Amino acid sequence: MSLAVKDIEASRRFYEKLGFAVFMGDQSQNWLIMKNGAHVIGLFQGMFERNILTFNPGWDNEARKLEEFTDIRALQRELKNSGIAMVSEADESSTGPASFMVADPDGNAILVDQHV
Repeated sequence: MSLAVKDIEASRRFYEKLGFAVFMGDQSQNWLIMKNGAHVIGLFQGMFERNILTFNPGWDNEARKLEEFTDIRALQRELKNSGIAMVSEADESSTGPASFMVADPDGNAILVDQHV
């Protein structure tokens, strides 16, 4: 989950009280990834208008590269073939890192963001 926050410091302190700890990120750049066990949230100040459900193909929940995973372009093709409209698309001719975004029926953004 990528959370659009107004004050990253206040949000960091709040989520630390809920048992989350900074896992990665750079607060001076207004983004932090926090973990509580297997639960991962991202705090992003000034980067998104609304909260976003986020998936990262190619990574496990510790941000370690997986040996095998379905490439983002294949996932995008599957979704498009099933009739899901893209908000933004990954370049089909590219390889490696890429992202696409879809929206659910209520307008909630879903970001699929491959870093490897």
